[in-house]
Amino acid sequence: MALHLAWRRLELSFAKHRSLTGHSRMAKRLAALLPGYSYDDTQFFAADDAPDAIQSQRREAFSRLSGLFARRHPKSIAQSAVAAERISDVQFTRSYRVPFQFSRKVREELKFGSFLSESDGVRVTDLDGCQFYDLTGAYGVNVMGYDFYKTCLEEAFERAKSLGPVLGSYHPCVAWNAERLCRISGLDEVSFHMSGTEAVMQAVRLARYHTRKRYVVRFCGAYHGWWDDVQPGPGNPMPPGATYTLAEMSAATLTVLRKRRDIACVLVNPLQALHPNSAAPGDSTLVDSSRRAGFDRRAYTAWLQELKEVCQSRGIVLIFDEVFLGFRLAPGGAQEYFGVRADLVTYGKTLGGGLPVGVVCGRKDLMKRYREDRPADICFARGTFNSHPYVMAAMQVFLERLDSASIRSLYHGLEDRWNQRAAGLNRRLDDAGLPVQVVNFSTIWTFTYSQPSRYNWMFQFYLRAEGLALSWIGSGRLIFSLNYSDHDFEAVATRILQAAAAMKRDGWWWNSPSLTNKSIRRRILREVIRHRIAG
Repeated sequence: MALHLAWRRLELSFAKHRSLTGHSRMAKRLAALLPGYSYDDTQFFAADDAPDAIQSQRREAFSRLSGLFARRHPKSIAQSAVAAERISDVQFTRSYRVPFQFSRKVREELKFGSFLSESDGVRVTDLDGCQFYDLTGAYGVNVMGYDFYKTCLEEAFERAKSLGPVLGSYHPCVAWNAERLCRISGLDEVSFHMSGTEAVMQAVRLARYHTRKRYVVRFCGAYHGWWDDVQPGPGNPMPPGATYTLAEMSAATLTVLRKRRDIACVLVNPLQALHPNSAAPGDSTLVDSSRRAGFDRRAYTAWLQELKEVCQSRGIVLIFDEVFLGFRLAPGGAQEYFGVRADLVTYGKTLGGGLPVGVVCGRKDLMKRYREDRPADICFARGTFNSHPYVMAAMQVFLERLDSASIRSLYHGLEDRWNQRAAGLNRRLDDAGLPVQVVNFSTIWTFTYSQPSRYNWMFQFYLRAEGLALSWIGSGRLIFSLNYSDHDFEAVATRILQAAAAMKRDGWWWNSPSLTNKSIRRRILREVIRHRIAG
């Protein structure tokens, strides 16, 4: 028995990814040991031992960028400074835009605004009237373009205003939405929630309730909301619970799923196809040039098909978390795009037509929240604002327009169009001798860097200076709306090229033959140990 248990544990270890993101307990322990420290003025510009001339070049460029932002965006910067005193989210994002060693000086001197006043087409405008091409995607909500959602909201208000915010009973559009979502998902029943996180929580709860099993399998690096069971490791104050974090696209993982009897469900976030087994790329962790990404549709489809077969044979509930990707890849979401049907699917973000929403679609046997033969054995889940009339009306408008000819046309040739745009931009970057490339999964992009550097995180500020709006994770993720025309994209591509050329010209990508990603990481490790010992 002891040998059997030891072997089972060993199999589980084999199925973990060898990176820290695959070992949440270890990652959390190491995070607790990491000391906070900041580079002084000299270290800030010479973290890679650049010569004095390059350091001076960087100082001048940093000061010039700081002055540029201050002149262009005084109202936006002032409002952001006031808000940071009272809004904890603003404090957090300001602190984690860049690696922590550089963060203090960036916060103090390289300021820009977090407030906007309007949107129009594919652009947004700040409080100073400065326009930016929007590459934030509103955290994934903006699939169709902001004007689309504005009109969804206007029409939804007209549909729901006679009922108003009556809760508990339903507006007639709720029944229409449920029928439409069942057709889209290919599943039997629907429940409505107020966020994607809530929807995933309910899907996991239902899987545990019906299988009578405890453990959830999530894949290394995948995001499923911020609740305890699906966000182990740094960022979660609770220790890992009944969750196995396993490697995606791994035969060892399939072995575990075939053999263990305690697994209730497997969570899949198809967005991970862009960077399997890695966390979402953010510039706060861009300490060198080791960021990697790449999308292989055929390989990921084969993985999902094999995963589906194993789950089906073992009675494990397969959950697709399409909160982020739903309706971005295809009108039927990732299930349609990859040709794989899950047992439960969660949606959110764009489905609300501009308002907050979460949805669970599932098989009839899995969606039932009670047992006829055990009346006290229930799986309770309610929320005051679930099925809010205005949210449901906005969802109905969204789903109606999803079937319109104008919206359907956005999906025609979608993948080829965006692949060609990425390839064309990469050729232009390469021809210009710039050490940066883009990797895309349809309209979701990330930047990678081709030569070792300590300063790749500075690129986000050059992009902003060229009038490109980025989310707080900087160059880690660009999210385009489907309504980007060739003209709009050309404007963005030109600005990316100009930003990269300026970044190189200002000395941030200076490189010596002795500088490698490994030498950078070793240097940082020595710094960490020194500061840890110094206390």
